[in-house]
Amino acid sequence: MLETISGREFPKKVIPLIEQAKQSIDVVVFDWRWYPSDPGAACQLFNQAIICARRRGVKVRALVNNSDIAKILIPEGCQAKKLITTKLMHCKLMIIDTTTIITGSHNYSQAAFQMNLELSVIIKDEAVSPDFNSFFNNLWGLK
Repeated sequence: MLETISGREFPKKVIPLIEQAKQSIDVVVFDWRWYPSDPGAACQLFNQAIICARRRGVKVRALVNNSDIAKILIPEGCQAKKLITTKLMHCKLMIIDTTTIITGSHNYSQAAFQMNLELSVIIKDEAVSPDFNSFFNNLWGLK
């Protein structure tokens, strides 16, 4: 199954997938923003869905470029780290329960969710999900 996500649809389509997560959410994202002063913002609702998933026992691992986001996620029980590499980590990837893949151009920011011209996809295909999981796990294992 392949489903496109254009522009503003991202939170509407992805938050329910996060809410249905049972075991794990793995994230690699270039830009992830937090909006504590705007709890009703689409991106902050997305952020809260991640935190709620963790609080109900879902394992959350995140590779981020911004160590400030890691400092927010870690006290909430998430595993988060900034990838140290000479290469630019420009991915936008979420893997839910090892089989639901969300990838494309959306960063996790209010601009991406509301203003930018973005396109991402939801992939549910057990033939390709091992490749995405291997990619994430290889990055996670880098020092």
